[in-house]
Amino acid sequence: MKTKKQFVSAILQLYLALPETASRLSKLDYRLAEDLYDKGISQQNIETAMLLTTARRLARSPQAPQLAPIRSLHYFMPALHEVTGKQMPAGYLEYLRTNLQGLLKKPVAGFRQSSQTE
Repeated sequence: MKTKKQFVSAILQLYLALPETASRLSKLDYRLAEDLYDKGISQQNIETAMLLTTARRLARSPQAPQLAPIRSLHYFMPALHEVTGKQMPAGYLEYLRTNLQGLLKKPVAGFRQSSQTE
């Protein structure tokens, strides 16, 4: 089981590595990651929500108006509520990881194994 510090670090590293996210973190991002840990939200659900949201953004039609960059970890909360409320298919998180790995701004330590060490 990860410590609070490890959990928060893993979530924030993934956030920074995603395309279309801010390159800096705010105090609110740290606070939200800590709150998610305190509430017992699994890292797997958070990662799934973040990757699902990113996949949806990137799959938009090229003719659609461009979206503003993601400026806060809070942006992913609606998707987190969505994935927390249902059982995701087996292998879904790995599917998202595989399809988005090449789009990350920078490598994330433990990205491919992050949910296996909870």
